[in-house]
Amino acid sequence: MITHKSGSLTFFTPDAVDDAAGQFFDTGISAGFPSPAEDFKEHRLSLDEELVKNKEATFYAKVSGQSMIGAGLDDNDLLVIDRSLEPSNNKIAVCFLDGEFTVKRLRVSKDEVWLQPENPNYPIIKITEDNNFLIWGIVTNVIKKV
Repeated sequence: MITHKSGSLTFFTPDAVDDAAGQFFDTGISAGFPSPAEDFKEHRLSLDEELVKNKEATFYAKVSGQSMIGAGLDDNDLLVIDRSLEPSNNKIAVCFLDGEFTVKRLRVSKDEVWLQPENPNYPIIKITEDNNFLIWGIVTNVIKKV
């Protein structure tokens, strides 16, 4: 795995691992009343197959900071980022802004672009012609520790 740190995000380029599927139980895990154990059917599950739609354009990055906690992105969460997806209003995007990477929700209206944090303690950022700005990729999944 290749690692690159830039600003508040640490990027990881995934390595393909043959036969790296983990055990998967093909029955929902109840968060209410317990389910009888004999109902579980064991299968193999690959997180790459579940989370990665385009291997060549997919990267991982660790979140650093609290600006997106309202969207469920916490410090040290691992983001799955697809660079092949088209950016659009309301998507969560990894952006390159004035020399640093940041993750924010895209707000697009007419000819204006805004980067909206999901924490009221952080300001909304209006993108202007003066900014060095690039939408680097769209966040598709978040992997969390519990």
